[in-house]
Amino acid sequence: MTLRFKRIAVKIGSNVLTRADGTLDITRMSALVDQISHLHKKGVEIVMVSSGAVASGRSVMGISKKLDIVEQRQLFSSVGQAKLINHYYELFREHGIVVGQVLTTKENFSSRRLYLNQRNCMRVMLENNVIPIVNENDAVSVSELMFTDNDELSGLIASMMDMQALIILSNIDGIYNGSPTDPESKVIMEIEKGQDVSDFIQSTKSTFGRGGMLTKTTIARKIADQGIDVIIANGKRENMLLQLLDKKVGVVSTHFIASAGEVSSVKKWIAHSEGFAKGEIHVNENAAKALTGDKAVSLLPIGAIKIVGDFEKDDIVKIMDDAGHSLGIGKVQYDSEKAREMLGKKNQKPLVHCDYLYLE
Repeated sequence: MTLRFKRIAVKIGSNVLTRADGTLDITRMSALVDQISHLHKKGVEIVMVSSGAVASGRSVMGISKKLDIVEQRQLFSSVGQAKLINHYYELFREHGIVVGQVLTTKENFSSRRLYLNQRNCMRVMLENNVIPIVNENDAVSVSELMFTDNDELSGLIASMMDMQALIILSNIDGIYNGSPTDPESKVIMEIEKGQDVSDFIQSTKSTFGRGGMLTKTTIARKIADQGIDVIIANGKRENMLLQLLDKKVGVVSTHFIASAGEVSSVKKWIAHSEGFAKGEIHVNENAAKALTGDKAVSLLPIGAIKIVGDFEKDDIVKIMDDAGHSLGIGKVQYDSEKAREMLGKKNQKPLVHCDYLYLE
């Protein structure tokens, strides 16, 4: 077996881990654990992002009409996460492999300090041959602070841990060039930067998960732009993971080709921090052209025309053009009061340095 990647994040969706009645599919879990264990013993660094806690808890507790949607999610995830991680622990133990649970929230990505704490935790686990199993902490997450779904979380984890590839296992073979139910439709095997597949993406969500193919595609594009290959494949097919990592085997899936070039760790964090932006810096036409050109440039005060909101030094801000369209996000070097004083002035230090600027 000739391996394509040595460091991967594997996202296992709810529809892969659950049967039609919503109960956990232990047979499928066992098959996936067998594959991951085989790769682990071959020296592949693996971080798992596993859904299934809510579905698992629902199968134990049943639906209670006394609870609202948030309360149900908190209850089901609390019970289901314990059940889910226990199954993983026992299945991996049969292979002599130790796993560790990492529960996180979107808020844990809001600051560089929290971000690095998470990264260090998983780095220590990997260095000690422990496989991290990551999931959102639904028991404490509320709707406005939740990830879109575990596709978004897996993208953040792959980016944070500098993985070579993110493999998203769903219950579908990939992105089709038509409706998946149409026998004439075929899976798009490779998608390159700038290739438009929006006409083929259905916005319907999965049965047990929160996301759909639209979310997967959006995340895949963003992660591929950061130099990480992304593969969407059918996790219910036998030995799918082993086939995907074997250079000699061609398997039906959709591969988002990674962009060339390095992206710094801090830029990877900034790329996923739009939801934590504290304000906006609007720029004139010349500054917008310079920022979106081929060369990396910083945002200078002379190009800024308006400051929106109140923020502190090192906060995340959105960069907008004069028409109000988003250009990107960055870590600002001054608070909003100082930034307003500097508007339009020459010979000043950058408001946002190019090393801390992520353009869309």
